[in-house]
Amino acid sequence: MKTIGEVAAELGIGAHVLRHWEDAGALLVPRDGNGYRVYDEAAVERARTVLTLRRVGLSLTEVAAAVSPTKSAAQVAVRAKIAVLRSEVRQRQRAIVFLQHAVECRHRYLDDCADCAAFVRGA
Repeated sequence: MKTIGEVAAELGIGAHVLRHWEDAGALLVPRDGNGYRVYDEAAVERARTVLTLRRVGLSLTEVAAAVSPTKSAAQVAVRAKIAVLRSEVRQRQRAIVFLQHAVECRHRYLDDCADCAAFVRGA
């Protein structure tokens, strides 16, 4: 069994973060008879999972859904995030193409370039 401070130190986060995750419903931590949080190995592993999900971009609401007790509910939340991330990747890829063209464009002003104008119009 570990204290909240020990788990926070192990994960490299503040104890207040663990409390916040619990308040938000993203982390369930059992309590002892005195009401203190007790982090057994399962609770520490759940905290690691929440941390990983946060680091890959899920909001606490999304994390709470992703750690849902029902697999189907968790999958819905994760699939929705995957769709958002894929959309963001496509947007970034288009931005890279545009910026690469802008760097290599023979026109002095981007407004003079039909390719640049097409990108601005969303073509």
